[in-house]
Order: sequence, then C-alpha cells, then structure tokens
Amino acid sequence: MGLNPADERLAARLPQGVLREAAPAYLEEPRGRYRGQAGLVAAPRDTEEAAAVIRACAEAGVAVVPRGGGTGLVGGQVMPEGPVPLLLSLERMRAIRAVHPEEGVIVAEAGATLQQVREAAAAVGRQFPLALASQGTAQIGGVLSTNAGGVNVLRYGNARALCLGVEAVLPQGQVMHDLKRLRKDNTGYDVRDLLIGAEGTLGIITAASLVLAPVPPEVGVAMLVVESPEAALTLLSLAQARMAGGVTAFELISGQGLRFLDVAFPALRQPFADRPDWLVLIEVGLPAGLSADAALEGLFSEAAEEGLVRDGVIAQSGQQAAELWAIRETIPDANRHIGAIASHDISLPLSEIARFIRDASAMLADMADLRINCFGHLGDGNLHFNLFPVEGKTRDAYDRVRRDLSRAVHKMVVARGGSFSAEHGVGRLKAADLAEWGDPARLAAMRAIKDALDPVGIMNPGVILA
Repeated sequence: MGLNPADERLAARLPQGVLREAAPAYLEEPRGRYRGQAGLVAAPRDTEEAAAVIRACAEAGVAVVPRGGGTGLVGGQVMPEGPVPLLLSLERMRAIRAVHPEEGVIVAEAGATLQQVREAAAAVGRQFPLALASQGTAQIGGVLSTNAGGVNVLRYGNARALCLGVEAVLPQGQVMHDLKRLRKDNTGYDVRDLLIGAEGTLGIITAASLVLAPVPPEVGVAMLVVESPEAALTLLSLAQARMAGGVTAFELISGQGLRFLDVAFPALRQPFADRPDWLVLIEVGLPAGLSADAALEGLFSEAAEEGLVRDGVIAQSGQQAAELWAIRETIPDANRHIGAIASHDISLPLSEIARFIRDASAMLADMADLRINCFGHLGDGNLHFNLFPVEGKTRDAYDRVRRDLSRAVHKMVVARGGSFSAEHGVGRLKAADLAEWGDPARLAAMRAIKDALDPVGIMNPGVILA
C-alpha cells in the first residue's frame, strides 16, 4: 500500500507538546549527498510518547524516519523523496537511568550521546569502550541502530557486543521491555539483535543496557613505521602473541593521509619529519604490575629484529599519547578538506588485506589518475579506502567514473570474502549494493522479517532494503 504524508491530520493525533519546527539541521546529513524532507518533526519526552507517535503513524500510514545525532554517513537519517514523513528525534530522551558498576552495566536512553555515556561510566571508575570521533554528537540509539564500531573493536567488539538488552517501540506501537542486564538468556529469538544494525527499519530503540569494562591500569600508545601492510599484519600478530588480549587498538595509516594532514592542518605535530609510506598506531592496556611502555619497547625490539619496523615513538605522557591519536583522528577532517571522489568503508579477512590494497591500487590506476588514502582499523579488518583527485584537478572532473570506481572496489571486496559496509551501515547509499551482492537467501529472510514486523512499511522506508 502507498504511504500518506505527515500533515495536520496526523499532527492532531499526536501527544501534546511533542512537535518541533522542521529546522534545516534535521534534514541534513554530513556528506551532503541527500537533502531530507519532513512534514512533521516529533521529539517525544519518554517511551510512552514515542509509542503513541508510532501508533498514530501506523494507523495513518505515514513513514517514520528516526534521527539520532545525525552523524551517519550513508543517508539513513534523511528521506529525500516520497510522501513527506514524520521525523522522529529522541533528543529529549537523554537520561542515564541507572549505573551498576559492580555488574559492569549502564542503562541509558537512546538520546544520550556516546560521550555522555562514557563520562557517566568514568564517574564510577569504569569505561564504556566504544569510541568514535563523533561521540559528542552521536546518540546511543543511532550507535546501536547502525551497529557502530570505532577504534576499540579489536578488544571490546562493536556496538552489538556491548549491548545486553534494549527497550524499543515496534512498528505498530507496541513497547518491547527487554532492558535485561544478563550475559546469558537463551529464551528464544534474540529480537534485540534484530533491532541492532537495522537502522530504524524494524523499530525504534528507546533505551539500552550497555556493558561497562574495567579501565586498564597500565596504558601505552606507540606509533611505529612499518615497511608495508604485510609487515603491519605480521606486527599485529606479534603484538597479540606478546600481550595476550592487551592490544586495545591497532590502526593503519598511509603516507598519503599524512601528506593530506600537511595540507589541511600544517600546525598538527607529526613525529617523523620524512613522511613514511605506512604507519601503525597501537594502544595497549595491561593489568597492574605490568609496564605498558616496557611491553611496547619489547615489541619494537623484536619487530625491528624481524625487519617489520624501522622507526617508532612511544608516548611518554598522556599528552603525547593524545597527540599521536590526534594524527589518526584528524585524517577524516583532512579528507573532507581535500574532497574525496569516493569513500569506501570496507572489511576483509585479515589475510586478504595486503593483497587487496596492492591489487585494488593497481586496478584503479588503470581506470583513472587519482590518489588513494587507505587507513583504518587494521586489527578488525576494517579499512577506509578513499579516492581523491590528483593535484590540479577537482573531484567534479571524476563525476563520469565515480560510480564505476566504487563498483570496481566493492566488487573486488566481495570477491575476496569481504563486506562493502564495515561499520557505517547500508542506509540509502548502499541499498543497491546490498540488493546486488547480498546472499539471496539472507535477503529473502530479511524481507520476511521486515514484512512481519512492519506490515505497513512505515519504518524508514528505502533504507537497507531498497
């Protein structure tokens, strides 16, 4: 059936005080690929009001587009065409409902920012280990709905691994009360796991029970010059063997990214005067009584003997560690300054990564004259493989080939057992890719679940399943 616009007739059925002006910020997304629309913007104050809004939309046949902090990069938070939807913002549901440090659990509403949750954990001597550059804006509901990753997935897992239970409004307005704080609960289908990563297409997460972790007493950060991606992968294996679960983050940085930083942020301090072709940023967290600096020094010595590294620096203070991390975390800002032709958020089996970087670079060189900035979370196989114009050209000059370039990259990734969406989700941007390369049986199961839970088709239409 067709959907209806969110108009004054729907407005009259909503709880008093939930509507807000459809300000331009609600209709934007960071990359500017889509311009959203909204007939109404609703910001409920609690779960009951959120359920009432969803029930009214289901009865009226009006699309609902959920919006968190608006930091998503695949267009899942905007609906550019079709009957104008209701945009549902959880910005007023920001409470930290409970903290259980002895259990390692925090219960937060979906509108709480990731930074707010991390600060609440720190206040009781714990950490919520999911970390993103956008954590001051990204909201917990959006983090879970996209199954976000970040720099610490290697040790702590992605958002799904850090969630024990959810409270959610399902597509016909029923509230699912499943805010359990249990590590073990084998009582049938895990609907929580369906909602995590569903990007608002199966319901609206309104609160979540999240895992807290101890703060490692000994933390060390180092930046090491490696000869190649192959050497970086061998170094990762060596680090994990020497520190047995102590490696928190392991990031790969290319020389192209360092040169982009020189252009965009010349004042940013870099530790190596001659920009190397490849760097690794490693963070380790160890138990009390073990020296993180000594562990990193031992790793460097053995790696140097094996020809894996040729230079490096170990942070001697928290300030120096922050400066090393600033290099990695500023690369996306430098990318935006340069202006990408196409960005690819991909994951591969670790054994395929080095060959992919080599083969994809050669393939693209035959297709266009461009620059590649390859960086990302090497420890969990997630690369950001981004394409840029050569100096003297603008990205507009590549409009004719941009889609072909991305298709070639994604085709190579899928052929090697990888994913064309590692941590940003599918959204609207990659729905056609999923339709083309997704396993047919899996896609059929996904559609059956969507039809069963959302028979009217109001929940974020056009996202994931085109």
